[in-house]
Amino acid sequence: MWDELAPVGRHPDSGGYRRYAWSGADADCRTWFQEQAEARGLLYETDRNGNQWAWLGDPLAGDAVVTGSHLDSVPDGGAFDGPLGVVSSFAALDELRGRGARFTRPLAITNFGDEEGARFGLACVGSRLAAGQLTKEKAYELRDADGISLPQAMEAAGYDPAAIGADPERLARIGAFVELHVEQGRALDLSGDRVGIASAIWPHGRWRFDFHGEANHAGTTRLVDRRDPMLTYAATVLAARTEAALAGAVATFGKVSVEPNGVNAIPSLVRGWLDSRAADQATLDTVVTAVEKAARERADQDGIDLSVVRESFTPVVEFGHALRDELNRILGGAVPVLGTGAGHDAGILSAAVPTAMLFVRNPTGVSHSPREFATEDDCVAGVLALADALEGLACR
Repeated sequence: MWDELAPVGRHPDSGGYRRYAWSGADADCRTWFQEQAEARGLLYETDRNGNQWAWLGDPLAGDAVVTGSHLDSVPDGGAFDGPLGVVSSFAALDELRGRGARFTRPLAITNFGDEEGARFGLACVGSRLAAGQLTKEKAYELRDADGISLPQAMEAAGYDPAAIGADPERLARIGAFVELHVEQGRALDLSGDRVGIASAIWPHGRWRFDFHGEANHAGTTRLVDRRDPMLTYAATVLAARTEAALAGAVATFGKVSVEPNGVNAIPSLVRGWLDSRAADQATLDTVVTAVEKAARERADQDGIDLSVVRESFTPVVEFGHALRDELNRILGGAVPVLGTGAGHDAGILSAAVPTAMLFVRNPTGVSHSPREFATEDDCVAGVLALADALEGLACR
């Protein structure tokens, strides 16, 4: 399975993946998922929001155990973030069938759409829609860099955008959701463990900073006469790093657009996106407030007009202790429990469904990069842990 997925959406120059929502690479990943489901005799379906499901047992019976992750990527992302969870889910089912496991609850494997938000700027679109955390009206406002709206992209890919929206009936039929994911950090590498259990997801969000200045000639405009938004933006980037370090949080300007984007032109607009995350809400609020304050002070100094818009936000997610403790018991009771600063579909669903996560060791600690990695032995350990977890939950 891993070898079949490996070439899909991989850029020949960077070696990273560009599997953006509703693109050709995304369609190829979806076809792969459907083929895996049908090859195992599972009931395949796509829900109203474009999320894919593969069912063993009656989907309408209720109290189902669900596992899976996502197949899309960030720009030039790694091979493991998302796909490891989906591949491991199918492999875990194969393992359980090999053991002769007898299921007493329905089991489903899922691929949630547009988890990374690389195309439309909002993460976890598929799960947010299903959970009612993203309205149809707001979803219709999402646009990519080329001005193509989410409904236009869905329709072009053969899906009905008129159907999107909250799906409480489907979520009510799920008794537990367990997502396996490569660790996006080095906690397991440092502890020497192959597999861990998630305790919580840090609160996190994305803020768009629009710095409006005045376009002018780069060669003939005196420095004192300039209203250059790039200077304000650059100062804000440095302020974000400083404030995050002071608070023990993280803050990143990882995306920027410039108008008119000419080598010999002073920009009229610099738009930058801040991603910030912290262990608790108060710390996150402190960091973002301080970054905006620094940006406004510098904007006043540079003669720049600034607007700040929060584009997305996810509060702290504390995974339910009952399911978390049950997984730890099933896996022998000595599995490390660790938090994460990365968002996941599991975090979105946790408000409506008992949810847990398993992490697989990442020796590089690198994620959202082609250097993202997990050894084959650790991946197999993850599959076996997931199989044990599913057997303990669905074969009681």
